[in-house]
Amino acid sequence: MTLVKLKRPAGNGYITSPFFTGNVNELFNDLFNNNRNTEERANFVPATNIVESEKDFRIELSAPGFNKTDIKVEVENDTLLIKGEHKAENTETKENYTRKEFNYGSFTRSFTLPENINTEGLEARYENGILNVVLPKKAEEKVKAVKEVKVG
Repeated sequence: MTLVKLKRPAGNGYITSPFFTGNVNELFNDLFNNNRNTEERANFVPATNIVESEKDFRIELSAPGFNKTDIKVEVENDTLLIKGEHKAENTETKENYTRKEFNYGSFTRSFTLPENINTEGLEARYENGILNVVLPKKAEEKVKAVKEVKVG
């Protein structure tokens, strides 16, 4: 195995020791550069589980940090839209300083619904950071069995 020293121009802010690589530098940059990728942190795609049973579909969507008033569930045409948006601001004033923190986050998920969904019976509940959406299936029309009649 041959080790090759990574060469970078001087003065680029990277550690030049042969024991460190750019990955260590990137780790420190990510830790101390809070403004990096702020848009990615503000808009995220929540993890989702979809469970099908004989009578319904259940969607479990992970959205911690939101209130139920921050989440909107709607059906448009044959699409289920789930949107969430929250803004939080915290200001603390003490003797010699004022600390102001704010947080913003939003997401949008959409699901194409199958034809056998009863959109009138849709239910949504948000508890402990999990949004549970129940999509009941339409009652199946039972096809009458063909009865054979003997010709006499």
